[in-house]
Order: sequence, then structure tokens, then C-alpha cells
Amino acid sequence: MTQSCNSHRSGFVNIVGNPNVGKSTLMNALVGERLSIITSKAQTTRHRIMGIVNGEDFQMVYSDTPGVLSPNYQLQKQMLEFSRSALVDADVLLYVTEVQDNPERNADFLDKVKKMAASGTRVFLIINKIDLTTQDTLERLVEFWHAQLPEAEIFPISAQEKFGVAQLFDAIKDALPVGPPFFPKDQLTDKSERFFVNEIIREKILLNYDKEIPYSVEVEVESFIDHSEEKMTNDKSPMSNRNLVEISAVIYCERESQKGIIIGKAGSALKRVGSQARKDIEEFLQKQVFLQLFVKVDRDWRSNVGRLKHYGYDLS
Repeated sequence: MTQSCNSHRSGFVNIVGNPNVGKSTLMNALVGERLSIITSKAQTTRHRIMGIVNGEDFQMVYSDTPGVLSPNYQLQKQMLEFSRSALVDADVLLYVTEVQDNPERNADFLDKVKKMAASGTRVFLIINKIDLTTQDTLERLVEFWHAQLPEAEIFPISAQEKFGVAQLFDAIKDALPVGPPFFPKDQLTDKSERFFVNEIIREKILLNYDKEIPYSVEVEVESFIDHSEEKMTNDKSPMSNRNLVEISAVIYCERESQKGIIIGKAGSALKRVGSQARKDIEEFLQKQVFLQLFVKVDRDWRSNVGRLKHYGYDLS
């Protein structure tokens, strides 16, 4: 039975904050699905990624956003715009900090959050990673943030350890405005399977390479053939398995020297990335995956507006 709009709650819950404070870990914990890349490296999230949680009488539309930073090139400018856009349509804003975060970092963005809270938007101040600090330090942080954002509700949590997440979830649900759902009740995200394949491959690059390589790389799926959607035409063909997905993806880097590092000696580094990515893609799709990876140079793509639009970094 469809819930009456008089009792159904629905709204956009946007997650913002500085790099590496645990926004993606928090979103995945709240959504109950692994939608956002999680690594120990900053600037992991590049897009605004929605995760939708549905209940009989509610729909929460979460958005994970890139960490707020002072941009050094066009890609980072686009990432900052994704974060700023999350301030516009939020019914509930989660501003995430952590016990070792510098509150003076990106003060201009925090000022915008303060104005939102003062204007009546529900703002929840999330102090993450409390398992890494003492009770005395936590109490001082709560005092500090209460002075900074007196209108905000403060939630000390550990997203990694799932401590305090259930209480936060319930508080968000209660804060949602009354209204009908924005998306079908069986929808989990606004992104395609191709998008998440890109993200899984990029995550393995973040984990396997150091220095500038992970930040100079973009991934694009060129071919995605799901044989479960095809009629079996040749049972003897190795590609006739209905549970098989064939994926061909290109890893773009900015320099020829980076291409050599990504491929590695006799292709060993690229094979490692491909093997790790394939396992996670199979788990994500719940199907057998045949994955081919190629490496190409797209010189200075991070500073090229046209190339950024091609890769999906466009708010227009």
C-alpha cells in the first residue's frame, strides 16, 4: 500500500567536509552499500554520488561529495563545484569533520555552512573517528563546534567502527520533510553500472600507485557487454555464458612516463590492477567478468575543460 504524503518523509541528505575526514565511509555506512571509493588518500571522491535508502514511510537521498579544497587546476575546480552544489539543495546537511581535522582549513566553505544553519537548514555536525581520540579531547571538540555552529546538532561517531551511525540515521530520518519519494522505491543510486566499474578500477589505481599517478589518471569504460541480456547464439563460444559481462576500459594518464609506470615491467602492474578490479566488479555485478584494460595518454586532461566534460565533470 502506498504511503500517504501526509506521513511519508523524503529529502536530500548531502555530505560535505574537508578531504579525508571519512565522508565516503560514512555514506557507505548510512546507505548500507559500498557506493563510494574508500582509501586513505585524499581527493578520492571526484563526483557527487547519490545513494538512496528506502523504507515504507521514508526515502533518504544521500550525496557524497569531493573533499573541499583550494583548487590548483580545472579538475579540482569542478570537484569544488560539486561540493558547493550540495549546499544548494540539501534538506539535511551533514558537515563532517574528524578528531584531527583543522577547522581553519577552507574557512570560506564553513562560513557558507554557518549561513545555511542560521537560515534554518537542518545541519548535523559530524565528529568522525572518535575511536582515535580521548574523552577529554572529544569534549573539547564538542564545545568548539558548538561555538562555531550553535544551530547545528552534533554527533560524535566512528563511521569505520559503525559507532553512533544508527543513532545518526534515526535523527536524519526524523529531520526529513514530509513529502512523496523523489525516485522509484527500488532505485539505489543515480549512477550507472559503468560509472561504478570506472570507480572500482580507479580505486585499485589509488591503492597500487604512489605520488602523482593516481591523481593524473581517469578511467573510461569503452565497452560493456552484458551477455545475460542477450540470447545464447552459440553454446560452444567461450563468450556464450549468459552470466558473463565483457568489459573493456581505458586508463588515461597525462604523460608517456606515467603510462610506463602504470603498465609496469612486462605488464605486471597493470595485470595486478586488472585482477583486483575484476574481483570487485564481479562482486558488485554478481556476475562473471571478463575485463580488459588499456593505457593511453590524454595530455593535460585535468586542465582541459572539453576533456573534463567528456569524462563527466560538468554541472551544466
